Amino acid sequence: MSKIDTVRAAMMQAMKEKNKPRKDALSSLLAALKAKAIDKRADLTEEEENAVVRREIKQLRETMESAPEGRSDIREECQTRIAVYEEFVPRQMSEEEVAAVIDTVLQELGLAAPTAKDKGLIMKNLMPRVKGKADGGMVNRLVAARLS
Repeated sequence: MSKIDTVRAAMMQAMKEKNKPRKDALSSLLAALKAKAIDKRADLTEEEENAVVRREIKQLRETMESAPEGRSDIREECQTRIAVYEEFVPRQMSEEEVAAVIDTVLQELGLAAPTAKDKGLIMKNLMPRVKGKADGGMVNRLVAARLS
């Protein structure tokens, strides 16, 4: 069952429960997923669907951060939507899990004391393993902390 079908079913359930904020959030997410599928002119893969949901969450966080101090209504709506959207993405890896993957990559590459010159090689081997499962900024920060 595709994420579009899952979101549509959840939206129908929210409509039956007369939960307007949840229904509106799901409607917006469904529109984003459909728009991406139309742009691609094919069904989305699971990874592409997850990327769309993560992009929507990221945009909501940016909106929440840029909202004026007096606009608590905008912030609350963004928080509500983020909570709903997070139900539809896989759990993100923790810093400890990413650090363990970094250790594995360093061992495989035979780098006991990696330097800044090795960062490209490390990232090239690391990113396919954590792509979509961990925040890229966090991964970059953890790798930079390991470089001597």
